[in-house]
Amino acid sequence: MPTSVPIIILALLAIAIFCFIRVYRQHTVGENAPEKQAEVQILDKQSSPVIGARQGEDDEEYWIYVQPTKGGPKREFMVGIHYFHALNPGDKGIMTYQGVTFRHFARHRDE
Repeated sequence: MPTSVPIIILALLAIAIFCFIRVYRQHTVGENAPEKQAEVQILDKQSSPVIGARQGEDDEEYWIYVQPTKGGPKREFMVGIHYFHALNPGDKGIMTYQGVTFRHFARHRDE
């Protein structure tokens, strides 16, 4: 068996692993993801305790659940306490996010 065949297979395997890690980080973790905006409706919000929080650290995480108004999958984002208290289920607006990271929410005002 020629030695070039195993070397080529190992090289292709290394390239495949590198590409998988890069795509995983960008799409699942949100690393280097582009900043996007979507018109969404707040479906629900929830706070959950942080296990093992030290003194001086936040002892709760705050989450909102949203769905695009034009259809699409429901998503969840961790938000800061100010957004958590300012937003309520049923609110609609433009949400800015980057991968899985919440950036901003501009609520539509009913006039």
